[in-house]
Amino acid sequence: MLDLKKIRTDTDFVKERLGTRGIDPKEIDKLLDVDQRRRDLIVESENLKKTRNEVSDQISLLKRNKEDANDKITEMRKVSGEIKDLDQKLQVITDQVQDMAAHLPNIPNEDVPISLTEEGSVELRKVGKPREFSFKPKAHWEIGENLGILDFERAAKVSGSRFVYYVGLGAKLERAVYNFFLDQNDKAGYTEMITPYMVNDDSMFGTGQFPKFKENHAGYEIQDSDLTLIPTAEVPLVNYHRNEILDEAELPISETALSPAFRSEAGSAGRDTRGLIRMHQFNKVEMVKFTKPEDSWNELEKLTGQAENLLKLLKLPYHVITLTTSDMSFTAAMTHDLEVWIPAQDTYREISSCSNCTDFQARRAQIRYRDAQGKLQYVHTLNGSGLAVGRTVAAILENYQNEDGSVTIPDVLVPYMGGLTKIAKD
Repeated sequence: MLDLKKIRTDTDFVKERLGTRGIDPKEIDKLLDVDQRRRDLIVESENLKKTRNEVSDQISLLKRNKEDANDKITEMRKVSGEIKDLDQKLQVITDQVQDMAAHLPNIPNEDVPISLTEEGSVELRKVGKPREFSFKPKAHWEIGENLGILDFERAAKVSGSRFVYYVGLGAKLERAVYNFFLDQNDKAGYTEMITPYMVNDDSMFGTGQFPKFKENHAGYEIQDSDLTLIPTAEVPLVNYHRNEILDEAELPISETALSPAFRSEAGSAGRDTRGLIRMHQFNKVEMVKFTKPEDSWNELEKLTGQAENLLKLLKLPYHVITLTTSDMSFTAAMTHDLEVWIPAQDTYREISSCSNCTDFQARRAQIRYRDAQGKLQYVHTLNGSGLAVGRTVAAILENYQNEDGSVTIPDVLVPYMGGLTKIAKD
């Protein structure tokens, strides 16, 4: 949520920056117009309440003097009725202002590349050289199915498209990957959490998924309840501190969690219909930070570095890009995407998005701290995948595949696989 005061006092700046995200300046004007009507109603209501108090005092005086107070009582009842009507109008228009403001995305940092499409992202660095195969590399789903460790056909029978069974060593590899991630995040100072996998509407609003998420049918809401299956552990992790005042001395706070993520993938028809890249349900290790405003940009680099470190240890080629103003998430002020090399597609694919959401989520979720001067300040929140587990498995299967159809286990995962160094067909 943007600061309404900033929108009022720095309107041209807000219009210019949100314009880079495709927001029509007229939307800001509409919001300010409705907000001005709300503020006018507040003044009108307060003036009437002042009049009511004055009339009430006059009634008390008349009664003490044993004089007729009926006219004043009639006047007070009329004023009270007007106040009631005004307060009802005020509630309606306040809700309208809140709804309009809730649909505005975060203001992008000035260093974010400007584009109204996905095109235009800036590559920051490229790490690792893609392997040169002496044979034509197979896609991960073909490798997994041939080895009997991924079963998409039975998953489709049971649940539909974009689901998978991990079988035998496939399940063990998935478990090895996320345990490795959690252990590495623990070493980096992240507190491990096991979170709820369903959250209420206030939580979805707090991290910025609602109302857009609901309107776009992008998730799975539980019918006849105030609950939604989480699209990422970011939601329960950030909302863990909703409506709290944090201790400044504890900042930055770093938390991590493994959870399933549930996505409807609305609007992705025809994209990545095979394999592990775009699923309705997948495991992901999430990293979340709560920082003081002056520290958040440095913490973004640390967060991105931690995600990179996982890929480096797995020896998977990747690059880091800064997303454009229109391509980053609704809540982000800047996003660095890590994209891992997928040989069968001869391209890099996203495996982590690391974002600084500044005070956007904290303002919605009311997460604050008291500074050295005793003043309440909103924290800055950051989040990033550390990493998407299924996509990591896909990258391992493709980058570590052998000509005979077997897959070599990355060295760092061998202890997690009970010493197994290769997955081969029985």
